[in-house]
Amino acid sequence: MRKLRNSELKRVSTEEFKKSEKLPIIVVLDDVRSMHNVGSVFRTCDAFKIDKLVLGGITPTPPSPEIEKTALGSTESVEWKHEINISEYLLIKKAEGFAIYAFEHTSQSKTLLNFTVNKKPSIVIFGNEVKGVSEEVLALCDEVIEIPQYGTKHSLNISVSAGIGIWEIAKNFLK
Repeated sequence: MRKLRNSELKRVSTEEFKKSEKLPIIVVLDDVRSMHNVGSVFRTCDAFKIDKLVLGGITPTPPSPEIEKTALGSTESVEWKHEINISEYLLIKKAEGFAIYAFEHTSQSKTLLNFTVNKKPSIVIFGNEVKGVSEEVLALCDEVIEIPQYGTKHSLNISVSAGIGIWEIAKNFLK
């Protein structure tokens, strides 16, 4: 076994990436504060060919050196937009037939271990680092998913949750 060099990874150019077919998934960040978290989610969206990233409410937007520090250029490859009112955006997308999922702890959360994605266009929502996904946004979700955790803490960093959550949704479209 040997580690592969970057030249062996067969990466596509930004232009090729933009033209390529994406997974029918939109990722929404609901009032995420940290620019480093935003950059990390950009990078995850690039890795899994997510259709679009929506930065909601107070979520910071590019251009920003702090976002770029963790995005590593993915702000140029991933299609994104800023939406002040996420609820309005979700209502429009729901009418277009999107399934809407949030990752959050609620009284009706379904554990990720028992969650199955239907293969229709999906929106995946991650919330504020302290307050989580807003109640208003949760009310619009088809399902709320909880990542099982077994330690003393009850939450993961948003970028870690997004990595786990986006992969779990994306892999259902890759089968």
